[in-house]
Amino acid sequence: MQADQIRSTANLSRPAVLPAALEKALTKGLPEDSAFELQMPGQPALRLGNGSLKFRVIAKTAPAASAIKSLDEMRIAEAYMSGDLDIEGDLLAAFALRDRLADRHMLAYLWSTYGQRLFFGQTASDKKWISQHYDTDGDLHLFFLDKQFRCYSHGYFERDDEPLEAAIERKLATAFHSAGIRPAMRILDIGAGWGAFSEFAGKRGARVTSLTISKDSESYCNELIRRESLPCDVVNEHFLEYNTNERFDAIINLGVTEHLPDYPASLAQYGKLLKPGGRVYLDASAARHKFPFSSFILKYIYPGNETPLHLPSYLDAVSETPFELCMVQNDRKSYMLTARHWAENLDHNRSMIASRWGEAWYRRFRLYLWGCVQCFATDDMTAYHWMLQLPTGNADHTGMTRKTPATVLRRIRKAILP
Repeated sequence: MQADQIRSTANLSRPAVLPAALEKALTKGLPEDSAFELQMPGQPALRLGNGSLKFRVIAKTAPAASAIKSLDEMRIAEAYMSGDLDIEGDLLAAFALRDRLADRHMLAYLWSTYGQRLFFGQTASDKKWISQHYDTDGDLHLFFLDKQFRCYSHGYFERDDEPLEAAIERKLATAFHSAGIRPAMRILDIGAGWGAFSEFAGKRGARVTSLTISKDSESYCNELIRRESLPCDVVNEHFLEYNTNERFDAIINLGVTEHLPDYPASLAQYGKLLKPGGRVYLDASAARHKFPFSSFILKYIYPGNETPLHLPSYLDAVSETPFELCMVQNDRKSYMLTARHWAENLDHNRSMIASRWGEAWYRRFRLYLWGCVQCFATDDMTAYHWMLQLPTGNADHTGMTRKTPATVLRRIRKAILP
């Protein structure tokens, strides 16, 4: 239901009652031109805020009402996914309430972020986490990604009204040309996904090896390579464990840095796998402060220690390596536009998704994707693409010689970060 279809259902002759503290928490900082209705079980709707009615929150059961009163983001999300709670109208406007919610799940966060890695190791944990995200519901992603390349990372937009496919093709072309890729070059693609970069670069003569730790991704890409006769291959192995006798001309990492929070380890592996003079092209979602994703994301979307890129910490790690930083570009708006396309595609395919995976899965990804739009629109999250180059003649490509001076990196940080 669209925002302009929302009509107030508040019964003025029988006013609803809401605890003063809860009403204050829900309306504090609400935009002046935004009002919403809250309806608890067995009560008429209560209108909160001023201006036009944007959305309605309906608690159908006592557990849903309890979740709202708790102001706990995870409990409210779970009530919405189960169907105990509905949100009618503009879901993006409803995310304006997110700042009023708490995320108090410290034990679960510590186990997800540190405990499993401590007991089982990072790579073993990654294999389990990636399988949970991609192999359980892999085909679902194809209902919201771009139709041309199926790229599960943000496009690069030049105009707000561009099709998603145009932005994704521009992103792949930017990575291809910025990394200096030419026919017959050996390229390492970290995170095969649904074959976006393998298909783009392979059709231009590059020999791409794509790494994945998802069985569904491996199967999909092998079929793509066979069908399109691409000079590429896919390897089911963790990036940090991958070895080869012949180093690569370039490395492409599109949206996988969030899964590699140990920056020194990943940079050392780039140095080990890359030829001197070769380039590493990367992009990722990011945050101004070093913190994990929300408990909802870590439990229901990306299990584990998935962490947004923290550019200052990353540049500090780069300063301890031989790599030169060639370029950094802010992509916050492009990621916001990408997420909006994904969310709209998901909503458009609601009936097919719900019939195959169930309404709860549709609602789970709806919260995730529209939540991403809100985060990038409000600068709670940002994004970057950047490029590193290994100097030619670097004698010890895995060592700490010929570092980019820390003072230079600090100046770059001041120039590009607020």
